[in-house]
Amino acid sequence: MPELPDITAYITALQPRIVGEQLERIRIGSPFLLRTADPPISALEGQRVRELRRIGKRIAIGFDNDLWLVLHLMIAGRLHWRDRGAPLGGRNTLAAFDFPNGSLVLTEAGSKHRAALYVFNDDDALHSIDPGGIDVFSSDLETFRRTLSRENHTLKRTLTDPRLIDGIGNAYSDEILHDAHLSPIAMTQKLTSDEWQRLYDSTRRVLALWIDRLASEAGAGFPEKVTAFRRDMAVHGRYGKPCPRCGDPVQRIRYADNETNYCARCQTGGRLLADRALSRLLGTDWPRTLEELEGLTKSRRQ
Repeated sequence: MPELPDITAYITALQPRIVGEQLERIRIGSPFLLRTADPPISALEGQRVRELRRIGKRIAIGFDNDLWLVLHLMIAGRLHWRDRGAPLGGRNTLAAFDFPNGSLVLTEAGSKHRAALYVFNDDDALHSIDPGGIDVFSSDLETFRRTLSRENHTLKRTLTDPRLIDGIGNAYSDEILHDAHLSPIAMTQKLTSDEWQRLYDSTRRVLALWIDRLASEAGAGFPEKVTAFRRDMAVHGRYGKPCPRCGDPVQRIRYADNETNYCARCQTGGRLLADRALSRLLGTDWPRTLEELEGLTKSRRQ
């Protein structure tokens, strides 16, 4: 799912392309996309874009008639900038928004149709979809600590809860926790003052790093390669590969459609976290440390 740095990259690229431009035509290619009926989406045609906002992991486009068009890309939705009037080709193309200078095209890989489009008639209606999480860049350490410790959950769950903190998902939470030397299963109400400081600093540092990096990659172009798996990430999507800090193999915990990646040496004192499916299968044979895992791997090779 595109997260705060990715959404920021999209908005940065859209700013010079559509702000001040008239939305000439909207073409919807999927009946599953539009989630609101009043006001009608046709009311946006002929209107001029006045501003762009990020609301969590959503992109909000404001028009002169006080209407808002909101795009929620979910997991597999992506945006592309094409020549004006680009055709709605293929089943993955959900919609196109035609401007005088080009077309903004929304695609979604797969068949689950999770991406969504909303039209709201004022700021109050727009705020109704804001989950309410804090913006880490405008929050001080005490606000950050107080908000994230309001409930006692794991750091992984807390960082990805949009009601608590704004714009972070599976990928960047892994990177933040690795940077902070913290376990994904550490409980929020048990963190020390030093650990809160590290988490706060790492959250700001990692997000800022990737905002700058994605902007640099796109340059004057459009960010066409938005993905949750990037080669220069430290741990996310790098299971089995060496940790860039210590060189030990990156580990993972899998649950449902998600995977948490971490370095046992850097984040959990060398202790392997139990993967729900494999630990149930292996029972007492589940390796508890990197040394046990290495021994198990060697014995299987012999």
